[in-house]
Amino acid sequence: MQDILTKEAILKHMAVDCPRLDCFEIIDSTNSFLKREAIEGAPHGSAAVANCQSAGRGRLGRSFQSPPDRGIYLSVLLRPNLPGDALLCATGMAAVAVSRAVQRMTGVQVGIKWTNDLILNGKKLAGILAETVVIGGEIALVIGVGVNVHHRREDFSGEVADIAISLAMEGFAADRAALTAAMIEELYALGDALGGNISDYLVEYREHCVTLGREVLLVWSGEQRRAVALDIDDQFGLVVRCEDGAVTTVRTGEVSVRGLYGYAE
Repeated sequence: MQDILTKEAILKHMAVDCPRLDCFEIIDSTNSFLKREAIEGAPHGSAAVANCQSAGRGRLGRSFQSPPDRGIYLSVLLRPNLPGDALLCATGMAAVAVSRAVQRMTGVQVGIKWTNDLILNGKKLAGILAETVVIGGEIALVIGVGVNVHHRREDFSGEVADIAISLAMEGFAADRAALTAAMIEELYALGDALGGNISDYLVEYREHCVTLGREVLLVWSGEQRRAVALDIDDQFGLVVRCEDGAVTTVRTGEVSVRGLYGYAE
């Protein structure tokens, strides 16, 4: 199945106003585009979606494979008028927001791998990248989402082929325009919730986080430590118990989960 992402098709499915929506056949990165546009004064709620990215980006400087006609590559600009520490929850909340949109449009409930991956049957369905840009005294937030929709196995290359999955590969049909509209709506709701009561996001995150209760491998600056994931704190930090019994909270770095993405040691 191949469908076409257009501004008209996406807006047709939206129940809320979108102040600006840019659709591209190909772009370097929707996040990079909206960060540039934020500096130029793009309004709160601006969204950018691409049929293909030539330089899609993921967390920790990784690339994000973005072949044409297969996925949704979306970014939304939020101007929440909040200090930087109030935005620490954005990535975790975005995982919940996107999972809500996927469930609403396809009926499938996905899992969440701390901190920013959506998981379907043990493999990666979507990635999220939240970035800030400082403009004068304001901190703007750009949330980027890449979702594998119509991908076939041969559409993934390299090591990604072993860890990625798409909705189509698991038998779930999705209209990309409708799913894009649902994700924009959910990200707007996230923007409204930032700085306020986010307890419902925390409850859903904890309920669907596949990391909890499992052995994990923590990687910080090249060092590795084994631990067990215990909980998610109120800022979406991962609470772990290390092998020496110490309990700590992880907020940065890489966390591999036993049984996911090939980690089986």
